[in-house]
Amino acid sequence: MIFFLVCLAVALLMVLMLFSMGRPRKYPPGPNFLPIVGNYLEYRKLLQTTGYHHLVWTKLSERYGEVVGLKLGRMLTVGVFGAEAIKEVFTREDFDGRPDGFFFRLRTFGKRLGIVFSDGQLWKNQRKFSLQHLRSFGFGRREMEEKIQEETRSLIEIFKGSAGEAIFMHKAFDISVLNALWAMMAGERFDIEDARLKKLLQIIHDAFRLVDISGGLLNQMPFLRHIAPDAIGYTLNKEILERMWAFLAETISEHRKTVTLSQQPRDLIDAFLQKMDIKNDDSFTDDQLMSLCLDLFMAGAETTSNMLGFAILVMVLYPEIQKKVQNELDLEVGRNRWPCLSDRIRLKYTEAVLMELQRRVTVAPLGIAHRAVRDTELYGYNIPRDTIILTNLYSVHMDKHYWKDPMEFRPERFLNEKGDLVVNEKHYVPFGGGKRRCLGETLGKANIFMFFSTVLHNFHVEKADDVELKLEGYDGVTMAPKPFRVRLIARKD
Repeated sequence: MIFFLVCLAVALLMVLMLFSMGRPRKYPPGPNFLPIVGNYLEYRKLLQTTGYHHLVWTKLSERYGEVVGLKLGRMLTVGVFGAEAIKEVFTREDFDGRPDGFFFRLRTFGKRLGIVFSDGQLWKNQRKFSLQHLRSFGFGRREMEEKIQEETRSLIEIFKGSAGEAIFMHKAFDISVLNALWAMMAGERFDIEDARLKKLLQIIHDAFRLVDISGGLLNQMPFLRHIAPDAIGYTLNKEILERMWAFLAETISEHRKTVTLSQQPRDLIDAFLQKMDIKNDDSFTDDQLMSLCLDLFMAGAETTSNMLGFAILVMVLYPEIQKKVQNELDLEVGRNRWPCLSDRIRLKYTEAVLMELQRRVTVAPLGIAHRAVRDTELYGYNIPRDTIILTNLYSVHMDKHYWKDPMEFRPERFLNEKGDLVVNEKHYVPFGGGKRRCLGETLGKANIFMFFSTVLHNFHVEKADDVELKLEGYDGVTMAPKPFRVRLIARKD
């Protein structure tokens, strides 16, 4: 009897292994699947060689083409490359889903919640609510600019206190950038020197570097959390989430004590709590509020701050470009006031520099992962339902056929002969595209312009250390600048 059971178990295991090696019919080309792990081992080997997840996919596309099919653990994952193929993903409802799985549900209490990694009717309702109420609290309006101006003034004063000293700049904008969003979300701002918040933001940075946008091993082989929780990042992820949940729960609790249905909402959290009290939409729950705040907080704390860190690094690497930006600021803004958003239309070279920055760095090189919501096809290949789709935005911004010299930092590529801005949106996608285009694009662009132009209006940025600086960063969900120091030298009026 025991022998029979052992044989049966072995037979079942062999069937499962053979099944895990099976490739879906007409699935996009890629390396053969191994039992259980799929292409994970080959993927990790390429990652060790290239150093970056987006370069792993780029390497695979050189061999297999613009649509590449892998199986990472148990997850079918397709990489899409080039402007045409990525545009098709952005514009087709078949690919409007967000990935599901253990990693994505871990951050939202085991459910599909929030706004970044949700889809369907929940996502539509929450996106509509968030945009409507963020706008009413200043998003995309004059009030938003005033909040950003307040933050730039505070940060510049701190920089003036350190003028001439060697200071780290890779995280210098973290709290200031977050404050512009947090004022609309929670009606508060943080002190720029807040040690508790700096620690919280550091663990957010750690979280973004812990995995790639597909969810890593926590999503591909979640059973490993029972075997090696530290090695696959489960322990650290849980610690990060528990700290974030505690911080957000405290903020929401303070709002709950004072908000009433009869009053005008002071911020997004108030508006959400009022919506919960009306009880006409079951998507407005305590867990959804926490998940929404988590999504907005983490997005607001990471991508824009990273881009500004890279912007300062570029000014150190290209002092001649820095000088051109400052000359334009002096000419169009003058020395008697600071730049404002209405100046953008005249600061064409400055805008071209920022566009080139977002092209060259591509801070979210694989975008935000999509999911096939039904069995479908792409470029003649079958894409099974629930396949994760990674849009390699890096491949669009580094297309040698379109950009000619993509590795060069050359702002003039966004200016025509008359000095006017020109952009082909199919080949320039820093905020993604389609219905799932970045919700915070308006605020992100405003923050990047205001902080960047104000710093250069007030300071010369110089290299502080005798070390070689490169335009490269840490890998993860987003690209983050590595630590670097500069000297900010006050400009003469």
